[in-house]
Amino acid sequence: MTTMPAAFIGHGSPMNALEHNRYTDSWAALGRRLPRPRAVLVVSAHWYINATAVTAMRRPRTIHDFYGFPDDLFALEYPAPGAPEVAAEVAEIAKPTWVGQDVDSWGIDHGTWSVLTHMFPDADIPVVQLAINAVKPFDYHLELGAKLAPLRESGVMVVGSGNVVHNLGGMDPRRAESGFDWAERFDEAARDVMTGTPDALPSVQGSGDFDAAVPTPDHFIPLLYLAGLGAAAGHGADVLVDGFAYGSLSMTAYTLGLPGDAPLDGTGAAGSVPSGIAPENTNI
Repeated sequence: MTTMPAAFIGHGSPMNALEHNRYTDSWAALGRRLPRPRAVLVVSAHWYINATAVTAMRRPRTIHDFYGFPDDLFALEYPAPGAPEVAAEVAEIAKPTWVGQDVDSWGIDHGTWSVLTHMFPDADIPVVQLAINAVKPFDYHLELGAKLAPLRESGVMVVGSGNVVHNLGGMDPRRAESGFDWAERFDEAARDVMTGTPDALPSVQGSGDFDAAVPTPDHFIPLLYLAGLGAAAGHGADVLVDGFAYGSLSMTAYTLGLPGDAPLDGTGAAGSVPSGIAPENTNI
């Protein structure tokens, strides 16, 4: 079976699910370029709990984990089937790390469906989410990512969904398509590692821009899973698309093992944030 590519997507605003811009067009191009996976395993920034777990239900629900956005976004459903058998495989290959099997508490959150609705719009590929264990250090996530490598070899695509730079409190609506200096420096530092020696990604915690770029680790940690897969594969990742939104959000996306270049022909800024909504309350 073909070894499936892996990816990290800077997902930005939930509005990217409804809008078309150069980022969403790049995700759609990636989906068209890929061989069909038997399932997709997503590490989303928005399932951030005090345990390591995977969704193991047959019919995961679509979770609208935000507020203040248009009704059309709340009406969006992504009815992909689950894959309990893939959840069991994750638990097996992660041993001795314990991975719980979640059959009723979570589902598919917007960190996952806002991306997959462009990559796989028919929602006919089974989806499993892996929770981010909030009490574990970066090395734990890097190592767990490396353990997931056998899934790629059996036809499962692994996707991390977050943002390399994610500072909601620093968002500036006047900077719809540009980044602050510190955001650009940190994004570039992470890129140097990801495209060269991805197993060194935890070292970016020593950057002088780290605290501003990563005030909370939830959106950064999914990148560690791709870094771990890169380390297991013995090579760095490639940049699919890059850019910034509102000064303090990086939209950089990476791929690992993509066969050829995905054509990018989209234009426009990343998904919008409704006016009058406090940035820290958008949960993007």
